[in-house]
Amino acid sequence: MDQVWSGWKRFPDAESGDSVEAPIGPGVYEVRHTLTGRLIAFGHAGNVANAIAELKMDRTNPFTRLFKPAPLTSRVSDLEYRTWAAASRADAKTAAQRLKGLRQVAWRRRVDLGTSTRQPH
Repeated sequence: MDQVWSGWKRFPDAESGDSVEAPIGPGVYEVRHTLTGRLIAFGHAGNVANAIAELKMDRTNPFTRLFKPAPLTSRVSDLEYRTWAAASRADAKTAAQRLKGLRQVAWRRRVDLGTSTRQPH
């Protein structure tokens, strides 16, 4: 896998008519909160641009909420995303699994470091 992540991009304001800048083809996406860095969404898709666009949709209709998940946050301007283009949907799935595994390993190391530096009282 020679691909790399794109740079972080802020979600466009829907009212200004801006659009998501992401691959129309397969790939991996990651969404985080701009200020805290907290991971909001991560996944792979056959069409990354559509997947990201669907994440930021404001679903204010209560009937719609019965069938679709609630929006990620009330302030889309607080989110940013990056993408990883892939040659095929299968490559995107493999890349997502690999990246998720790397993230879990890094998290475990971070937790282990935190517990090893604490001294019993």
